[in-house]
Amino acid sequence: MSNQTQEQEQIASLVERARTAQQIAQFFDQDKVDLLAAAIVYELSREDTAMHFARMAFNETNMGDIQSKFNKMARKMPAVLYDIKDQKTVGVIDTIPEKGVIKLAKPIGVIAALIPSTNPEATPIFKGVLGIRARNAVICAPHPSSKRTTYAIVEKMREILRKYDAPEDLLLCIENPSKGLAAELMRQCDITMATGSGDMVKAAYSAGKPAYGVGAGNAPIVVDETVDLSDTAEKIRIGKTGDYASGCSAENALIVQKNIYEKFIEELKKHGAYVATPEEKKRLQAIIWEDGHVSRQVVAKPVQTIADLAGICIPEKTEFILVEESGIGQEFPFSGEKLSLVLTVYSYDDFQEAIDKVNAITAYSGTGHSCGIHSHDKERILRLALATNTTRVIVRQPHGASNSGAWHNGLANTFSLGCGTWGGNIVSENVTQKHYFNTTWVAEQIDRKPACDEEIYGKHLMLISQK
Repeated sequence: MSNQTQEQEQIASLVERARTAQQIAQFFDQDKVDLLAAAIVYELSREDTAMHFARMAFNETNMGDIQSKFNKMARKMPAVLYDIKDQKTVGVIDTIPEKGVIKLAKPIGVIAALIPSTNPEATPIFKGVLGIRARNAVICAPHPSSKRTTYAIVEKMREILRKYDAPEDLLLCIENPSKGLAAELMRQCDITMATGSGDMVKAAYSAGKPAYGVGAGNAPIVVDETVDLSDTAEKIRIGKTGDYASGCSAENALIVQKNIYEKFIEELKKHGAYVATPEEKKRLQAIIWEDGHVSRQVVAKPVQTIADLAGICIPEKTEFILVEESGIGQEFPFSGEKLSLVLTVYSYDDFQEAIDKVNAITAYSGTGHSCGIHSHDKERILRLALATNTTRVIVRQPHGASNSGAWHNGLANTFSLGCGTWGGNIVSENVTQKHYFNTTWVAEQIDRKPACDEEIYGKHLMLISQK
């Protein structure tokens, strides 16, 4: 039997189990799915459980830090549930009497959930909870380097399903994952929720089934002269250092107004930054990139590890490294995503130059994802938002801790960030509950007469009728 045939049969067995379970779940009422979602989040966000899996993820991947992984489970997942708990996912979910429309939610079926090694503990919970609330079954495809953590998380969720008399096969996981098995899963399932490397997201789009993908991050952050520099430096430290910059939303470049540039660099130093010399910058470049790709030896690693690899002596309390840069593009790799505790710094003169730098940086890497601004000038904030191809503009917040939703902003809490058509995605927002079900629109006849020309064309009628 060929390897491909074995992969097809292995996945077919999982999908068959998932479909059998989903045929039962499709008759669950709203209260049942809400109970299952609440139970999963409650049990997995308990301090002892969350810490157990945070340590497991860290020990298996040797990426990020335990506290950040704990926070994703114990703090972020309850915030996700709070966002979605009142959203209907079963039966009639909306009525528009004046239009004679009733909107119904229906399950998609079996979801293929790609799980990245940078977030093997929380992403399966997120996709599992949203999938089950919409009466779907979910099969997780872990990254091979974090398979034990993801498999253990799914097994824990299956245990919770059994406790509440729901079919455990609503949640399944490939135990020994590979690219071939992941590709086959995407071919056989009804839809793919793709979170992972660019190659994996492209594979999801090529599998012949619908897919929600994400784009690469590389967030550039503008800092102008209207903000408190100490407060801004602390926010950048928080956003950059969370889980050792494993997330796509971590700050990757600062674009600082030139009149405050030196003062702000000094503030960043007070908040844990070390500024690399030109020679140290060369050594950092040599160890961060391998064949044009960010090396796994620096991804989400402690700053001391990065410094040791580059032969740099940093102060004891250093939390991240600053690299000063002026160029953007392939010849200037520090203008791209680094997934590490290395942060690039640029200066700008007038605000249009700042906008141009944001656009150049994201055009090189991270198109459509996000940018940020620390400013109290509302006109500048709106100018940046209007002039950039980004789906999120984060204002005066720790970017890495805010981009995917937070208690302190109104974005949907998520672990999947759509980047719009700019980033090759169909979604230009945070992927959330509404993306996990199909809708049926029931339309009745209403008593509405055709509008007259004045009502249709409004103030333009006189001009266009005379041309």
